Amino acid sequence: MLPDDLVQARQRMVETQLLPRGIHDPQVIEAFRQVPRHWFVPLEYQQWAYADSPQPIGHEQTISQPYIVALMSEALALTGAERVLEVGTGSGYQAAILARLAAEVHTIEIVPELAERARQTLAELGLENVHVHSGDGSTGWPAAAPYDAILVAAAAPQVPQPLLEQLTEGGRLVLPVGARGFQQLELWRRVRDGFEHEAILPVAFVLLRGQHGWR
Repeated sequence: MLPDDLVQARQRMVETQLLPRGIHDPQVIEAFRQVPRHWFVPLEYQQWAYADSPQPIGHEQTISQPYIVALMSEALALTGAERVLEVGTGSGYQAAILARLAAEVHTIEIVPELAERARQTLAELGLENVHVHSGDGSTGWPAAAPYDAILVAAAAPQVPQPLLEQLTEGGRLVLPVGARGFQQLELWRRVRDGFEHEAILPVAFVLLRGQHGWR
């Protein structure tokens, strides 16, 4: 696709996939209008970069469907002042969206090759408030904790306790929880005497690997 075609495809993605499904946060919408999703997709799949579906990025991982990325981003209710942790950097696209919604983003990826590729792409976009780490994201990233919001872009068999512990009071955690091939997207909030949570919708994510994920 030509550059102008990709820009038009990005705008159509917003108009046909996000707005009709109830994504309404103006900052989230603007982030999706601005971030070039095709930069995060392997060349052979770029023609489908703005399709209403996930796309493969190698190493048995995917870049999530645009609507799911938007839904999870909006669920964090970011105002622009927060420190955010993303678990499962993948292509780096979700981190690029979060970088436009928060003050500081830490993102961690267990596959070193994906972490390095995402680091390069995010640097090329000039997103200096994103810090890419390589390691086991199921244990969080204690060095920069606590976080006002945490987003997990892979499915956990249960909510990793370290992630809950790294939330600030009032902080929000969004992640898919459940069995292989079928999960519920859940939103957790840290309150004064513990945690509250709610289910958002059924989803199917790649599996979270690591100590508190799938072995």
